[in-house]
Amino acid sequence: MATGTAASYPPPPPYYRLYSDYLTDPDSAPPPPPPVEGSYPLYGATYTTEAVLPSLEDQGVRQLYPKGPNIDFKKELMSLNRDLQLHILELADVLIERPSQYARRVEDISLILRNMHHLLNSLRPHQARATLIHILESQIQRRKQAVEDIKRRREEAQKLLKESIQILDSQ
Repeated sequence: MATGTAASYPPPPPYYRLYSDYLTDPDSAPPPPPPVEGSYPLYGATYTTEAVLPSLEDQGVRQLYPKGPNIDFKKELMSLNRDLQLHILELADVLIERPSQYARRVEDISLILRNMHHLLNSLRPHQARATLIHILESQIQRRKQAVEDIKRRREEAQKLLKESIQILDSQ
């Protein structure tokens, strides 16, 4: 255990002095840095702030479904799922009959899974929009219920006030 000269916690970073007057004057703190725009390096890889799904060709993967903006996601996912099931059965056969030749089947399965994953990721913006619509609709519903509850309680209070006034007037 350390003797009297060692601190149990490290000292704060030097920039804490920039916030010394924050409690008395919140505007005295320096503004936060601007958000990063464009590309930036992180741990040896370059990332971008654009929310664009890279195509399979950009990733070096062969695309198994048709290209274009009008993709029937349900049909293509079902087709890829059938292909995946077929390839898994073929892999089982190859593992039984020729175990040394399984690598090609595993690569085919990996390709199908990457295509399915890419199709599902391309549906994320639609899912986000639908989730946001659902959240907003439920908020609107809760607020309408709150307004109705307030109106009902106001009417009850007015009724009680009228009854109280009538009782006081009759005495």
